[in-house]
Amino acid sequence: MAAFKTLDDVDVAGKRVLVRVDLNVPMDGGQVSDDTRLRAIQPTLNELAQKGAKTILLAHFGRPKGKRDESQSLKVVVPALEKTLMQDVAFADDCVGEAAEAAVAKLTPGDVLLLENTRFHAGEEANDPDFAAALAKLGDLYVNDAFSAAHRAHASTEGIARLLPAFAGRSMQAELEALTKALSDPERPVVAVVGGAKVSSKLDLLGNLVERVDFLVIGGGMANTFLAAQGLDVGKSLCERDLLETATEIVAKAKAAGCAIVLPVDARVAKEFRANAENRVAAVDDVGADEMILDIGPKAIAEVAAVFAQAKTLVWNGPFGAFELTPFDAGTVAAAKTAAELTEAGKLLSVAGGGDTVAALNHAGVADQFSYVSTAGGAFLEWLEGKDLPGVAALTATK
Repeated sequence: MAAFKTLDDVDVAGKRVLVRVDLNVPMDGGQVSDDTRLRAIQPTLNELAQKGAKTILLAHFGRPKGKRDESQSLKVVVPALEKTLMQDVAFADDCVGEAAEAAVAKLTPGDVLLLENTRFHAGEEANDPDFAAALAKLGDLYVNDAFSAAHRAHASTEGIARLLPAFAGRSMQAELEALTKALSDPERPVVAVVGGAKVSSKLDLLGNLVERVDFLVIGGGMANTFLAAQGLDVGKSLCERDLLETATEIVAKAKAAGCAIVLPVDARVAKEFRANAENRVAAVDDVGADEMILDIGPKAIAEVAAVFAQAKTLVWNGPFGAFELTPFDAGTVAAAKTAAELTEAGKLLSVAGGGDTVAALNHAGVADQFSYVSTAGGAFLEWLEGKDLPGVAALTATK
């Protein structure tokens, strides 16, 4: 990808720095229930404060559909943000106009100000030039530290970056460097794990990966569609039968590209979808008509471990089975632990992302042992699909 500038390339002392962050955090009873996204932006915000910047935060919260909705005000995030940053955070009742301008005017070097939800204005999601200009008027520099919103061409992620000198924050920088190393310029062999429920949601991803990786390991419900495409009876398993021909085409495309597709050879099956349901291990050609595949079996787990052992680079998106239900978490947990051990031994660069994937790695207790874990979801998936992300492209554009 084209070069992008970082905080190493700019003197921020005394400057008004507009920072796009992701504060769309889960809430419970008016309290932030998961501060992962707050901790992700902490290095950038602390560095800016220490260097004497006047830091102005731009963020969205929920889906207010371009209108003011007090139930989706960012004000509720301020206490948790102050706790994470260990400093006071001022709040402005709007993100443009008199309220925002007055709050910015009060800032002194080292201060942090959070502006109100950008999505209270229709111009945000429409990427309206006038709204982007109104945001840009508040700052001297722009920093994007929200990779998770980089796949959206909104005013605060793309429009403003074309109006001010633009830089990647430390979280954005880490994400781009990890993904570039994993797919744009990887050390081979490269293994991709793609799991989850449906092939239909990851057609672009599969099509892109077969041309870029050496092994494609398919797990979760989507593996059932590929097994059925081979003529196997997958019983009551989740299976997209209208995509059997598509699955066959993906296999052919992989073969032409020299990519080996790895499907489970055995599975843990049950007649009920619930935790601790009566289950058995079966070869994939021995699934009963009243049974469903809920996880990969021990032989498949061993095969995945063997593929990982050959690899230098691993990209992971999606679990191997119904990891939220015991004992159908065994395959995902075993694979995650194998990848973590190889990473810690210095034998593997491991990059994982997507909501279910992060939850699965946390469940396995190994998220901290991976080289990089992205919480970005949609942006991570679109990157793997080979798509240009507007928020990233704007950082590399010349101004």
